[in-house]
Amino acid sequence: MLTMRMFTGTALLLALLALGGCDTDQPASTQQAHIQARGELRVGTLYHPLYYFLRNEQEEGLDYELAQGFADHLGVRLTMVPVYSLEELFALLDHGRVDMLAAGLVGTLVRREHYRFGPALYEVAQTLVYRKGEARPQELEQLNGTIKVMAGSSQAEWLGHQQENQPELSWEPLKDTDAEDLLRQVAEGRADYTLVEDTLLARTQRYYPGIDAAFSLPDSQPVSWVMDQRDDDSLLAAMLDYFSGQRENGTLARLNEKYFGHIQDFDYVDTRTFLRRAESLLPQYRPLFERHAGQLDWRLIAAVSYQESHWEPDAQSYTGVRGMMMLTEDTARQVGVDNRLDPEQSIRGGASYLDSLIERLPESIPEGERVWFALAAYNIGLGHLLDARRITRLRGQNPDAWAEVKENLPLLHQPAWHRKTRYGYARGREAQKFVNNIRQYYQSLQWLYKPTTDNSLTAAQHESQPTESAL
Repeated sequence: MLTMRMFTGTALLLALLALGGCDTDQPASTQQAHIQARGELRVGTLYHPLYYFLRNEQEEGLDYELAQGFADHLGVRLTMVPVYSLEELFALLDHGRVDMLAAGLVGTLVRREHYRFGPALYEVAQTLVYRKGEARPQELEQLNGTIKVMAGSSQAEWLGHQQENQPELSWEPLKDTDAEDLLRQVAEGRADYTLVEDTLLARTQRYYPGIDAAFSLPDSQPVSWVMDQRDDDSLLAAMLDYFSGQRENGTLARLNEKYFGHIQDFDYVDTRTFLRRAESLLPQYRPLFERHAGQLDWRLIAAVSYQESHWEPDAQSYTGVRGMMMLTEDTARQVGVDNRLDPEQSIRGGASYLDSLIERLPESIPEGERVWFALAAYNIGLGHLLDARRITRLRGQNPDAWAEVKENLPLLHQPAWHRKTRYGYARGREAQKFVNNIRQYYQSLQWLYKPTTDNSLTAAQHESQPTESAL
């Protein structure tokens, strides 16, 4: 299973803090003092579904959320300056238009000669990608074709160094492209190979199941924020202090779960089946999902329905749950459904039930995580979900953090733990997988059905955006 090692380098961080620290009474000449006097932190980024994007005119993204917290730490407002290419991004910093860059950047040797890098946010492993059905190389020497990568990327720099010792290595840096387009080219047979991060491949295989990992490079690489070179440690010290606090208060763990927690082993057969059904079955039911989603995203309701029934109206399990949303008889009565096999009634009832579960959860659960708790309750019942929160609390963990409750769900199988609960034994591991699967299907549907309001961009601009990879 793919695991995301996020926010590493604690020892280095603490050592640097001991040397620098975050001093609010600094001379006016420091970079931090200038930012605070200006009252604004300017951050360069890329339009990107991981780093920064707009949804319903609201800013979102991992780097956006972290940058907003950093601006709050400094006591200033945040201004994100998004662009579309690496060349534009580094030009922002070179010309003094931003104070720092936050866009999934890897600290290569060449870049470190010209820029300063903050603490590691997470680590990625560079992975060579090939097309299924072709010969799978085990190392660079076995390649039978050309590796295409983004011009100016960390992958291009690495390949340039490798070619010094392997003159026969064939690779091509491309402008006006992005990592997802390169993966698409491999999937369609228009490129032999590409080199991307393991996290990007894990997510993109949901759209292009015909691609796979040939091998990963042995050393993972840290992703960091970037600053210009100067004899002034004030901004870096403030950054280190900020990340130390975010780690201690659990914010970093929450963001890790939000953006990477649902990445799991890729299932080729399941993904191919899903994509075929999304093309052949979903269009006829999409109006019903849109009509009855209420305040929820229709794509989320459709993902739940696929997990439950594969969009088959007459689906039935051995436990007696039935229909597209697999409602029990009791639940159907609660939400006013008298025919569970009627697609519209089932979708309306399932969406209503999920919405009610979200409303019934404790108010202490953060808004952005309530839906994952509710989905677990949809699968095993609200009582058992609350029992999992109780176990989490008994283990000295945070019952309001989905990442921690998720890991404790399997303990509902174990007598030593479920004896301490109100509702007893439950298939907690199944609920854990249930939620992860839905998050994967939901991500795929967000990619397949991109509303133009997601980024205030045209469809053509959406296609040209960089995708989820460290660059």
